[in-house]
Amino acid sequence: MDKQQLSKDILKLVGGEENIDQVTHCMTRLRFNLNDNQKADKATLKNTPGVMGVMENGGQFQVIIGNDVPVVYNALVGNMSKSPTADNASSAASTGEKKKRNPISALFDFISGVFTPILPAITGAGMIKGIVAILVALGWLSDTSSTYIILSAIGDGAFYFLPIILAISAARKLGSNMYIAAALAAGIMHPTITALLANGDTTFVGIKVIAATYSSTVIPIILAIWIASYVEKAVDRVTHASLKLLIVPTVTLLIMVPLTLMTVGPLGTVLGNGLSGGISWLFDNMSIFASILIGGTMSLLIITGMHYALLPIIVGSMTTLGYDFIIPLMFAANLAQGGAAFGVGLRSRNSKTKSLAYSTGLTAIMGITEPAMYGINMKFKKPFIAALIGGAIAGGFMGIVNVKAYVLTGLVGLPSIAAFISPAISTLLYALAGGLIAIVAAAVLTYILGFEEENASEPAAPVAEPATAATTSASETEEAKAQDEQIFSPITGEVKPLSEVPDPAFSEEIMGKGFAIQPTEGRVVSPINGTVFSLSKSGHAIGLVSDTGAEMLIHIGIDTVKLKGQFFSPKVQAGAKVTVGDVLMEFDREQIEKAGYTTITPVIITNMHQYESIESAGRTTIKEKDLLFTAKA
Repeated sequence: MDKQQLSKDILKLVGGEENIDQVTHCMTRLRFNLNDNQKADKATLKNTPGVMGVMENGGQFQVIIGNDVPVVYNALVGNMSKSPTADNASSAASTGEKKKRNPISALFDFISGVFTPILPAITGAGMIKGIVAILVALGWLSDTSSTYIILSAIGDGAFYFLPIILAISAARKLGSNMYIAAALAAGIMHPTITALLANGDTTFVGIKVIAATYSSTVIPIILAIWIASYVEKAVDRVTHASLKLLIVPTVTLLIMVPLTLMTVGPLGTVLGNGLSGGISWLFDNMSIFASILIGGTMSLLIITGMHYALLPIIVGSMTTLGYDFIIPLMFAANLAQGGAAFGVGLRSRNSKTKSLAYSTGLTAIMGITEPAMYGINMKFKKPFIAALIGGAIAGGFMGIVNVKAYVLTGLVGLPSIAAFISPAISTLLYALAGGLIAIVAAAVLTYILGFEEENASEPAAPVAEPATAATTSASETEEAKAQDEQIFSPITGEVKPLSEVPDPAFSEEIMGKGFAIQPTEGRVVSPINGTVFSLSKSGHAIGLVSDTGAEMLIHIGIDTVKLKGQFFSPKVQAGAKVTVGDVLMEFDREQIEKAGYTTITPVIITNMHQYESIESAGRTTIKEKDLLFTAKA
């Protein structure tokens, strides 16, 4: 791959040098601050060989390259008459020229940052509710038995205490104290206060407290924690260091719990009920139109990141009404993407395209749509249009038969079919029929519309070659036949699936496969015997290549490149030989999180084309040097 030509193509497609305010890079992607994001040709960029993906996050335009990003960055800057780096941007900011962050982007980023981490908890609880519903529907479990009551409590617990879970997540995103936030939520949900508010005649220091129920609500606690973050930080600024532990939480709780009960909570309750009621009214009165519209545009919402705005509505509907209308339409849209990919496989004459289309189509039907959507359907354009139409047709059917989801799930695909089980088995059958309609309609339309296959021989997601201090070493191992590779844990913490990482480049496995670790300690050690082939200037990412050819990336936190090296202390340099357990990096986990960044750390193999699969060691908590996973050749 000609990196010089790639850099010229990228420079042109982002709108030219005059459209670039600043450009930096992290371990995997070019990060542009563009004067006008609309001038960038995203569609062409995504189909450019050497570009693994394009995304916008927090107002930043990001082009995912992979391990070659330093070479492409240097070539890009070399093709420009001036170097719009972060340092230059800082100077511009000091003179008042820095652009304000897009408030819509900031809102979506906040919603995503709050809801994505809690999805495992509420998904697990939701699936238990689904299992209980199946057991009752089949007559295997009585709804009056103690077993039923206990299982129901397990399923309902996360939803009943949702404000506490949300408080912790929101505080973490806002950079405030998570435990003060949890105490705030616990305060407004205390059984005594709940009983007091139920009487309807409650006052606090002579001021009337409006009755409201906070269990299972979403918006009231998010508003409360948002305001509390400012109160906490203001009190912290004026309090002497020796008194912070005593004064800050006390004053914050004394202000925020009554304020939430008297104003913020009731306002949030009205907003939440209004949203849920509005969605319910829309589907009750304009069901077919709404279902066709949302089913046909859901994939577009996912591409733009606007689907994050639906999360509070979905969770609010599920907790307030007991069901949701949007998840069935996501189900239709996702299966339509799989159907369109199958249509490409049926029509294509290129063996590589056929294989990729069938495999990504199956993945989409299982709920992971991005490989099919980006790698096949959007690449050939017409299949993507067919997928949108298929989603609209299936969405219309879902609206006509009034399909609802009764369980909140993480991935929306065939594995989540339990979400549609209700007292009436017909809902499940209608959901399956709608999914089949989505697949068939999209596949048939793709086959009829056809597509241009000039570039079909190009791989959908070009695999980057490692390029830094150890390029020669990495390229030599590329020629060797891959062997099974044991990957040991570089960090002590909790093992998470990549799907929980709040960054599509990792969660959608665009960069590679592996696992993530939520650190409980601030140290990174080598997971392999091999060579450090790159180390980001900001210290947040480390690239390694093992002695047997596995190319790895350890990415400490998300968007931590913005810290510019603060709180990171590298212990090795690029080119260093390492063995399992050698210390690579130390970082201040608490300070990074206090600055508002998650420290969840993806540990991935980037040259997965050399391996068949990865096999987890099965641990949920892990220590340094414990086996994390095995890459099977």
